[in-house]
Amino acid sequence: MAELAAQLEPQLHGPWAMPGARLRWRAAEDAGDGPGADDLLLHRGPSGEAWLAAGRPWGPEASDTLAPMLEATCGLLLELERLREQSRRSERDRKLQAALFAISEVASSPRPTGDVLAELHRIVGGLMYAENFFIARWDSLRRVLRFVYYADSKDPDGLDPDVEFNEAELLGSLTLQVIHRGTALRGPSLDISRRLGLESITIGPESLDWLGVPMFHEGVPVGAVVVQSYLPEHRYGDEEETLLGYVAAHIMNALHRRENTRELEHRVAQRTEALQSEVTERKRSERLQSALYRITALAARHEAGDEERGFYAAVHEAIGEIIDATNLFVARYDPDTDEVRFPYIGDEQHDAFPSRIGGRGLTEYVIHRGEPLLADGPMMRGLEAAGVVDPIGEPAESWLGVPLRVGGDPVGVIAVQSYSRDLHYTERDLELLGFVATHIATAVGRRMAGLALREAYLDLERRVAERTRELALANETLRQQIRAREGVEQELKHQALHDGLTGLPNRQYLLDRLVAAMARHGAQSDRLYAVLFLDLDRFKVINDSEGHVVGDELLRQAAGRIGDCVRSPDTLARLGGDEFAVLLDGIRGAEDAVQVAERIMQALDVPFAVGGRELHSSASVGIALARPHYGSAEEVLRDADAAMYRAKAEGRKRYALFDERLRRSAQRRLELEGELRRGLAQDEFEPYYQPIVSLGNGTILGYEALLRWSLPDGGVRPPGQFIGLAEETGLIESIDWRMYAMALRDLPKLSPSHAYVSVNLSPRHLLAPDFAERFLALVDQQGARPSRVCVEVTEGALIDRKDLARGALETLHAAGVRIMLDDFGTGYSALSYLQAFPLHGLKIDRSFAAALDGGERRGGSRPILRAIVAMAHSLDLEVVSEGIETEGQRGVLWTLGLRQGQGYHFGRPAPLDQWRNREDEIVGA
Repeated sequence: MAELAAQLEPQLHGPWAMPGARLRWRAAEDAGDGPGADDLLLHRGPSGEAWLAAGRPWGPEASDTLAPMLEATCGLLLELERLREQSRRSERDRKLQAALFAISEVASSPRPTGDVLAELHRIVGGLMYAENFFIARWDSLRRVLRFVYYADSKDPDGLDPDVEFNEAELLGSLTLQVIHRGTALRGPSLDISRRLGLESITIGPESLDWLGVPMFHEGVPVGAVVVQSYLPEHRYGDEEETLLGYVAAHIMNALHRRENTRELEHRVAQRTEALQSEVTERKRSERLQSALYRITALAARHEAGDEERGFYAAVHEAIGEIIDATNLFVARYDPDTDEVRFPYIGDEQHDAFPSRIGGRGLTEYVIHRGEPLLADGPMMRGLEAAGVVDPIGEPAESWLGVPLRVGGDPVGVIAVQSYSRDLHYTERDLELLGFVATHIATAVGRRMAGLALREAYLDLERRVAERTRELALANETLRQQIRAREGVEQELKHQALHDGLTGLPNRQYLLDRLVAAMARHGAQSDRLYAVLFLDLDRFKVINDSEGHVVGDELLRQAAGRIGDCVRSPDTLARLGGDEFAVLLDGIRGAEDAVQVAERIMQALDVPFAVGGRELHSSASVGIALARPHYGSAEEVLRDADAAMYRAKAEGRKRYALFDERLRRSAQRRLELEGELRRGLAQDEFEPYYQPIVSLGNGTILGYEALLRWSLPDGGVRPPGQFIGLAEETGLIESIDWRMYAMALRDLPKLSPSHAYVSVNLSPRHLLAPDFAERFLALVDQQGARPSRVCVEVTEGALIDRKDLARGALETLHAAGVRIMLDDFGTGYSALSYLQAFPLHGLKIDRSFAAALDGGERRGGSRPILRAIVAMAHSLDLEVVSEGIETEGQRGVLWTLGLRQGQGYHFGRPAPLDQWRNREDEIVGA
């Protein structure tokens, strides 16, 4: 203004002449004398406004003179203020840009987070008053707040950045209000609290001015940046709020980048550690596998006549690579003389062990028990104190011995021992030594069988190797010829006509080849062809239980084996899923197709090694031969498919030839499947109940719920006519769950009131991880007591994935559900099942009761029944006999010790109404 006054004063004596006038400047807030008589006083107010004041009245000519000057003055004032404001904004923007750049640069530095946050504080302090400054982070999932940086002049101790505050602890927190509202808050802290209706400030002292702005990530508030002042000369306005908002956004981006970087570094470190562990474990596995392969090879050489001590020494060296075998010996046992001799000893304390007859050492203890022994010092001393064994030689601190068996009889022992208290053998060592013992015993047994068989085997091996080399050369030559003929065109067609998983031709490729074969047969009727349609048995079970990775590898291996069984002119294709097809062209007749089918089934019957596990599968094969009436390739493939389904229906793992009877059967099968789906939709399936009674007095103990299909015309279809198709199509699961619900619903209506209801479990159910929980939920939903519910499983249901089956049955057993092993005696009848699974009892197959009508004869069912009853009683298991049809059968079963049974003699399966609210609880003839 002073400069402006100096510029304007000459104008008073120029165009606008005002004699004696002087122009002075004074700010409105300045004190001092008023204008003199000849003065024009230029004022400037606190808000930048300007005006002129005269020291004395001026005449009209002065007003005319002053008007233009005032207009020019105001214009100059406005322009001056605009330039000054622009300069201030440019300086502020420059500082802000430099600060944001510094924030980004600091965030990218490798310095510790605490140092980075302190530097951010310093940068913010260069933009505004920020002596009291903190940054808070909010976890919306866990509802906790953490002050990652805190600096306050009235709180020198600060806050630990790792301490988390629960939301309930921060009800009066202004910082939390900023985050929850997603907007900035500004003013004295008490005024803000009252404005928001907060009772008190829970964290930090009261401030004269407080400013907090939220930090956002992807539009969601995740924290806040706060500055506060305890001094009246430091206040915050709109400019500071806007500035802090910009800074908060960049601080959030900087923190997010650092957190992402730390997270990435953490994951990289974890992955590196995992890979290092994996490499270590793989190396250990490779060493183990190498040692076991060496032992296997040594056993094979020993069979061929290697010197005995040299063989044991080589085995000792190999064992030493996988377990501590510093002290190892091998003992041989002669059962005729009860003599134990030691053909090999490698021991720190003993050079040799003398042979002994009738000894009572640990070696003899293992031989006579026929079981491995893992013993530590206290256990060995306990055996000695009990008089079971005698102390022989230097006492060991840990002893591990495994019997050598030939033909099931012990012929010796291989043992390792430790004299150090720092070394003790484990179950893992026992498993490895057991593997070694098996190979040593096998070598010993086969060596005793003679050298003649080994010579024949070696000769065969040589011929096989020569033939393998010849075949390999022939196959290589053939592959080269094929590659030369196919060229570029074959490469282009390959992806469109081949399966991506196995590399085999696909369905379209097979149909093209089949069309060509049909054309050749039409032109030359004696040039026959056949289509083999293959389906892998049990593949769905393996795929569902082991996973798709294992299933895919199984398909690849199966494709390779099938390919080895067909000729080069033939075509092997994968149609999809577990289905394959083979086109045999130029065959002589049905016998050629049958031979190929048998070769394929034999190849697939060999166990598959997938993912370290041994999996079993087989194939059902349908064969369709050339016929004049075939009009399309699809018809041939359809008939081969129908024949394959007949092979499955006849028991799987077999082949079937298509004929007209099969065509009619396929049509009936399609019709039955449609009826099944309609019946399921219309609730035509219901349970029929057959009583389970006491064989002594006929008292009803429970009922077995048996599936029946009530047809719309009033007829009833037994399960034998449709259950197989229901299982193949997967409809059995929906049918079973409806049966379970109806049986549990009917349970309160069955008499007597204490009777239980028994339902049958399909193997599919036990392979479902959540079956037990779902079944118990249904029991609870129907209001049934688990103790009045029984489930029946067959041995076949327990074979696949025993771990899943055991887990489901243990869950049911723990809830109080009874579990019966159904059809006992018809399958494997493995006694291990009786211990491995939580069974309540056994249900003996109906064939045993039917065999009683033949009387007491050699080979009859009575001795077996006695043995089953005795075994069941010793295991505290109930026994129920099925299929009792006569009073004579009931009497014989009673005398054999059976106390429960069911069959037509006591009542045929019938609907609920026949068994509802019976006054009598006795059934029978």
